Amino acid sequence: MGSASVSTRGDDVSTSPSPLLGLPGAVAGNGVDAPVAAHYGSFTGEQRTLEAGDGFVDLSHREVVRVSGPDRLTWLHSLTSQALDRLQPRVPTATLVLSPQGHVEHALYGVDDGESFTAHVEPGEAAALVAWLDRMRFMMRVEVADVTDELAVTWRPSARIDAAPYSGYDLVPRAELPAYAAAAGPAAGTWAFEALRIARGEPRLGLDTDHRTIPNEAGWIGTAVHLDKGCYRGQETVARVHTLGKPPRRLTLLHLDGSDNRLPARGADLVLGEKVVGFVGTSARHHELGPIALALVKRSVPVDATLVADGLAAGQEVVVDPDVGLHVRPSLR
Repeated sequence: MGSASVSTRGDDVSTSPSPLLGLPGAVAGNGVDAPVAAHYGSFTGEQRTLEAGDGFVDLSHREVVRVSGPDRLTWLHSLTSQALDRLQPRVPTATLVLSPQGHVEHALYGVDDGESFTAHVEPGEAAALVAWLDRMRFMMRVEVADVTDELAVTWRPSARIDAAPYSGYDLVPRAELPAYAAAAGPAAGTWAFEALRIARGEPRLGLDTDHRTIPNEAGWIGTAVHLDKGCYRGQETVARVHTLGKPPRRLTLLHLDGSDNRLPARGADLVLGEKVVGFVGTSARHHELGPIALALVKRSVPVDATLVADGLAAGQEVVVDPDVGLHVRPSLR
C-alpha cells in the first residue's frame, strides 16, 4: 500500500524552547510541538481543568504575523477567504490563503485592534506568508511583519467567546510570558489542548491536511470561508464544490481501538478492506472519548464503515458531511 502524501511543513522547525518548560512537572512535546510542554504531570487532569474553564495552554511556538495600515482589512478581504472588510475590533476570526486551484496554503487565526490585524499561524509558516503578502501589496497602504519575537500565543478557555470557533487565544508580549503564566495558571500542556481540539473537529494545517486540501474537505466552510463575499484567489473551486455538495474528501473524527495502547502515526494510511482510502492526521487520548484522531477520507467511503488506521480499528464520527453543500458539522453529543 502506498504512503499518504501528507505535508511535513513545520516538522523540522527550529524554535527556542519556551521558558515555561521550567515550570514544575513540565515535559516537552515532540515534533512540531517540541518547544512547548506536552503536559505538566497529568494530561487527563489538565483536560478536565480546561473543560472546567480554568487554566491556560502555552502555544508560544506558534508564529505571529501583523498587518497594519489603513487599507489592511479591505486588502486582506480581497486576498483571503473570509469577509474582513467590516471586521469589528477584538472579534476573533479565521481566514485562509488559497492557491489559484483552491488548495489551502495558509491558515490565519487572529483579531483586529482597530489599528492592526494580528494573526497566529503554525510554526514555520510566518516567513512564507509574510513574503507572499509583501508581493501582493502593490499600492495599498499596508505593512506586513513577522512579530513572533515580540508576541507569544496562549489559549485560555475563560477567554473563549461562547462557542465561537477559534476563540480563546491570547497574544502576550513574549517577555511577559512567565508573569502571564503565574497569573493565568494552572498550566495545561498541548496533549490536553490537542485532545479537546481534535474532539471539536478543528484541523491543523499541514498536520490534518495535505497539499491538495480544499476548505470544503476540512470543515472550514462557515468558520474560515465566507460564501457571500466577492472574488478572491481560489474562490471558483470553493463555490463549485459547495454548489455540487460533493467534496472529493471529507474530514472525519476517528474513534480508535484502545486495546493496543498506542496512537497511529501521523500520515499513516487509512484503509478499508485492502484499499487505501485516506490518511490519518493528529491523534490524542481524550479523557472521555478515549483514543481519537482526525483523518481525511475519500467522500465515497460510507460514514458507518469501520476503517483501519495504522493497524488500529477505527469507527467514524462525521465532521464534514459527504453529501450536503453547506458542510455544517452536526453536534458531537
